[in-house]
Amino acid sequence: MPALDFKGKQFVYAHHLGVPYRTLEVDAKKSVLAKSEKGKKGAEADGNLIIHGDNLEALKALLPRYGGRVNCIYIDPPYNTGNEGWCYNDNVNAPLMKRWLKDNGEVNREDMERHDKWLCMMWPRLQLLRELLAEDGVIFISIDDNEQHRLRLLMDDIFGGNNFVAQITAQTNPRGRSLRQDLAKTHEFILAFAKNINEIKIRQIPKSEKTISEYRKKDDKGYYRLLRLRNTGIQFFNRKTRPNLFFPIYVNPKNGKIALSRSNLYSVEVKPLSPSGEEGCWTWGKEKIKETPLMIVGEEKRNGGWRIYRKDYLPQEEEATTKEKSLWLDREINHEVGKEMLADILQGYSFDYPKSPYLVIKCINLICDGNALILDSFAGSGTTAQAVLELNKADGGDRKFILVECEKYADKITAERVRRVIKGVPKAKDANLKKGLGGSFAFCTLGSPMDLENLISGKKLPDYDLLARYIAHTAAGVSLPKIAKGKDWFFGESTQFRMHLIYQPDKKFLRSKESALTGELAEGISKAAGKGKAAKTILVFAPWKFMSQKELTSHGITFCQLPYAIHRLYGDEMEAV
Repeated sequence: MPALDFKGKQFVYAHHLGVPYRTLEVDAKKSVLAKSEKGKKGAEADGNLIIHGDNLEALKALLPRYGGRVNCIYIDPPYNTGNEGWCYNDNVNAPLMKRWLKDNGEVNREDMERHDKWLCMMWPRLQLLRELLAEDGVIFISIDDNEQHRLRLLMDDIFGGNNFVAQITAQTNPRGRSLRQDLAKTHEFILAFAKNINEIKIRQIPKSEKTISEYRKKDDKGYYRLLRLRNTGIQFFNRKTRPNLFFPIYVNPKNGKIALSRSNLYSVEVKPLSPSGEEGCWTWGKEKIKETPLMIVGEEKRNGGWRIYRKDYLPQEEEATTKEKSLWLDREINHEVGKEMLADILQGYSFDYPKSPYLVIKCINLICDGNALILDSFAGSGTTAQAVLELNKADGGDRKFILVECEKYADKITAERVRRVIKGVPKAKDANLKKGLGGSFAFCTLGSPMDLENLISGKKLPDYDLLARYIAHTAAGVSLPKIAKGKDWFFGESTQFRMHLIYQPDKKFLRSKESALTGELAEGISKAAGKGKAAKTILVFAPWKFMSQKELTSHGITFCQLPYAIHRLYGDEMEAV
């Protein structure tokens, strides 16, 4: 399969792997916390999150807890028009990359390599977004003509071309951009890719009143409409390509009933021919027609001749759905709606080109139920959060959102919008916004890196849960939504491993014998694993062990030593045993 190449690709290809894991620090004063969330730290807050910080580092910080758990991702990255003034500032250490970005990565219209820089910026972020996405999850990306074609190839590289779901054309500016010199552009695109195309289930939407009104005919089975049986895509579906679907159908001219063989009653022969006489084919084969002959009828045309139709019955009310179309023309998704709504909420703060919440709602509704997790790592004005809260208000769902915004306005615009729609906007035109949508969120910033160097030399030790998740993700490749905290230091397991962490973020503990793996503890850990779980490897993470490798092997334990100097964080020595 063709691959996209661009300047700097060799340097950013694996850059996401070297990005350090960071802690998430909650700022309670900027949060709207539910009672159950108060006092929790960072990603331990089980509700919604708004993270202020570099979105590449924020995505890496989310992996230990949320890897493989996000149901829907919606992002609206810079369109790279040359007018946004965004900067490429990822810390890629390659000398050639640094020399290339000596202007601090500032991207403007005069930058002839702005497309390469945009791709360098997007590549590692999309890699991490893919890791966060659930197997049945879908990512939606808003984009316009400037980068749409490059983004499609980029997504093919990272997600795989076979996981392409759709390219949606959304009319977001019906009046068109009058500043254009050629055509007044009225639309943007939304690219949708699955993590695993075989696992997703695209939800259908309710049939419109206009569609339902088409079911005007009625028989003893109910209301129905007639759909032409001849396949109208004659270029690809014709007698040559589908010879088994080319055959005559015979009609009774008195009542329109059909048969597959000629007789005195069924005397009118009809073949799947186009108006110009080209040989096409039917959409149903002979066997299917034989099974349900009453579903097929013939009708005489005004100018003579006959057409063959099949009956399409109106489903029961709860089943009256249809597939979403790839062309979105709804007025509610217009940028003007998003702009007016944001002005109504913030009343004083402005933001360029805010998306309408209903555009995001349409994306979410295609794949998510009421308990989904939705992520937006280019949060902007916070539209995605409002979309999630609007949906929860409408159907009583418990969807959660995670927003990431790197700009300075993350508090004053992104989070402030969410605070207001949660609590209510007294002067809002919308009744729901006036009352408030309800909900909560934790406002987080990025803390210290969780790499080994920081663990050894940092002044602040991570708490148990954070370190456990970090270890599980880096050592075992799993993300743990909950930490068990067993008596024998058990904290979680995967399909291959049972994991234990002997650790407390406490200086006295780390220099004491209680932080070591002893023979007695190893025996207890082995017994707790039980015969049914004996096939799993037992991983024990600790600063020390007071037993031989032979003894460890007999218990089925693999010892994973935390950094030797972790207990020397404050210059202390291990207490004598």
